[in-house]
Amino acid sequence: MTLLQCHIEGLGAIGPGFADAEEFRRLVEAGRVDPSAPTPVPPPVCLPAAERRRAGTSIKLALAAGLQALEGSGRDPATLPTVFASSGGDGDNCHIICEALASNDRQISPTRFHNSVHNAPSGYWGIALGATAPSTSLCAFDASFGAGLLEAMVQVAQSREPCLLIAYDVPYPFPLGRVRAIGGAMGLALALAPDATVRSHARLTVGLGEGPCTELGDPGLEAMRRSIPAGRGLPLLRALALSEPCRVTVDYLDPLRLELEVAPCR
Repeated sequence: MTLLQCHIEGLGAIGPGFADAEEFRRLVEAGRVDPSAPTPVPPPVCLPAAERRRAGTSIKLALAAGLQALEGSGRDPATLPTVFASSGGDGDNCHIICEALASNDRQISPTRFHNSVHNAPSGYWGIALGATAPSTSLCAFDASFGAGLLEAMVQVAQSREPCLLIAYDVPYPFPLGRVRAIGGAMGLALALAPDATVRSHARLTVGLGEGPCTELGDPGLEAMRRSIPAGRGLPLLRALALSEPCRVTVDYLDPLRLELEVAPCR
């Protein structure tokens, strides 16, 4: 595979105990990462009132992380292509639909139905921001972050235009969570551009390999990396938040991995 390269202009990060990339950085530097902490998911104030009431946790999380990265990039959301990546979508909504189908009254509300599709966050993003650019929604189980990153970087390389990656995951409630355990809610977003700008945080180079994934020395960070599919991007987020030049390897489809080289611009 030919190496892909882009520049990261904006970061979005929401997860257990942190509301943005700056708060994540402070927790990492202080060694106070707690994977059991609640995830502070903000209300989707960018949505009209009716859609705001209908939005579930996964939609709120994806929009909030994406808006953080968008703000850092300074790009126009109406013309910015997006890639949404999640290992399972809206587990809470799936649970409620399953409960309804298992009951005597098997009618499903239209809102539940349209929120059940995997690209629901993409639709709400378009409603909130008037975004009309192409959008891709994908799922690759535990490799969803890596698959989303690869898709976004391929788009940047092919079009020579910016692209926004939003990866997110939310735990399933019982009993689904007993079969598919996700350790917490997390959203990571990267605003990618083909060339360096005054807003660039780092240059990112990506290739394919088959080596072991990078493990994190902080026990709390490593627990999140292993237990939350979107958390597979934490080695990259840590390097970006701390402005560290490094090489990290993240999950992709077995036996392949994504080998990332981070070169800070600041």
